[in-house]
Amino acid sequence: MRTTDRTLDLCIATPAPSLTTRMMLALANVASIWRAIRNRQEIHYLNELNDSQLRDIGLSRQDVNAALTTSTFFEDPSSHLTNSARRRTRPSAFSSFRG
Repeated sequence: MRTTDRTLDLCIATPAPSLTTRMMLALANVASIWRAIRNRQEIHYLNELNDSQLRDIGLSRQDVNAALTTSTFFEDPSSHLTNSARRRTRPSAFSSFRG
C-alpha cells in the first residue's frame, strides 16, 4: 500500500467545557476585573503622596500618571508601576557594587 493511499483520521474536536469549568473561568475573569479596579483605586491614592514619598518607593509622579492614562479601564495599571520601579532601581543597584 502506498502512503498516498492512506488517510489519517484525526478526531480533533474538543468536548465542550463542563458547567463547573465555565463557572470557574467566569469567576476568574470577574476576580481579575475586580483586582484591576481595586488596584486603580490604590494608584489614585498614590497621587496624594508628595514627590519625596513617591521617590522613596521608587516611583515618580509621571509614572503614576502614565499608569493611569495608558491602561484601559479593565487593565491592571499596577504592572506599569512595577516595571517603572524596577527599571529605576536596576541601575542604582549595580552602581553600588562599583568600588
